[in-house]
This record gives sequence, C-alpha cells and structure tokens, in this order.
Amino acid sequence: MADLSAFPITKRWPASNPDILQLYSLPTPNGVKVSAMLEEIGLPYEPHLVKIGEDESWTPEFLSLNPNGKIPAIIDPNGPDGKPLGLFESGAILIYLAEKTGKLLPTDPARRYETMQWVFFQMAAVGPMFGQVGFFYRYAGREWEDKRPLNRYATESKRLMGVLEARLNGRQWIMGDEYTIADVATFPWVRNLQMFYEADPVIGFKLFPRTMEWMKRASERPASVKAFDIPARG
Repeated sequence: MADLSAFPITKRWPASNPDILQLYSLPTPNGVKVSAMLEEIGLPYEPHLVKIGEDESWTPEFLSLNPNGKIPAIIDPNGPDGKPLGLFESGAILIYLAEKTGKLLPTDPARRYETMQWVFFQMAAVGPMFGQVGFFYRYAGREWEDKRPLNRYATESKRLMGVLEARLNGRQWIMGDEYTIADVATFPWVRNLQMFYEADPVIGFKLFPRTMEWMKRASERPASVKAFDIPARG
C-alpha cells in the first residue's frame, strides 16, 4: 500500500485507497476539466470535495499541496519512477495524465505541441477572462455602478469566443476529428459562461454557433456528464 504520509493534505482528506490517484476538487470549470479527463482515460481515482466557499482551499493542509490555494490538485501515488507526485494547475494535470496514459494527446510531435498551445490558450485567456465576466455580470461585481470593467471583460470574452469559432470551422473538435485535452480544458468554461453566468446578454451566443455546438457535443460525452458532479457536493 502506498505511503502518502508525506503529504499533509491527506490528514484533512484521508485516502480510503492510497494506491490510486487522489483528486482534491470541486465541480467548477477548472475542477470539471480534471474529473472529466480522469473519466475519459479510465484511470482509477478517489475524489475529495474541497469546499472553496468555506475557504477549505486556504487551510494549511490544502496549501501544503497547492500554495496558490486553488482547486484542483492531485496526488498520484504512482508518479514518475514509481514515486508519489503532487501536482496542481489544471492544465499541468491534464498534460501529465495524457502523457501518463497515452490518451487525449496526439503522439505526432507537431500535433502534440499544437494541442498544448490550445490548452495554454484556455489557461491564459479563456479561463481568466470568462471568470471576470462571471464576477462582474453575475456575482458581486454586478452591483458596481462603473460598468467599464464588465464591458472590458465581456468584449475580450467575445473576442476569445471568436477565436474558437474560427478554429472550429470545419472541425468537430479543436484538433479536428480527435478529441483531446484541448477540448477537455476549454468546454467547461464555455458551458459555465452560458449556463451559470447566463452571460448571453453581454456575449451573444448566437454569434458563435459552431462553438456552442462543439460545447454541447463535449458536454454530452458520458465522461463529461459524470464529471459535472465529481466530487459530489454533498
């Protein structure tokens, strides 16, 4: 049985089966990325609910694994060279799991790097910009009288939706016929922008039909459907 005692997070969220991958998460867009990936690749894992609304990600135990205080994070007891590996940042986790299992990442070197560039596009642009739309349109920022921040982030999010719309012209998935970590990384954020932020009035989803159909296809995959409730909120 694997010894995970070197990871303080396991004291607050004990592992029932320390021999399988441990996931510390919540079904937000970033959390869904990793749970969907795990479901897609079929790698056994144990999910642990981190209640970010109760500041559990800022506890010493969680910060010992991710000093940035954000979900998701993982511990793989069977990491490189058979040693346990703790990892945070959803994009890094997707690449790690893809390389570990040989799934959802092309083996051709050029296509591999092309896929990764779209993962980084999501991490650097889509997630941060869409998240700001959520804050300023749906959550606390909506009460601010100054609408310049909302207009700034909404305009940039529309531009990013346009980038996806152009990329998906003639393609089923971001990389063509092959579903990859580029799709896994990105579709939860488009879905969140539509369903939870209800941002259609400031985005105009009808302007991006290919993107919305792609998001729907990705969301309806069996792995995605499961991921929307992993870890269960209880």
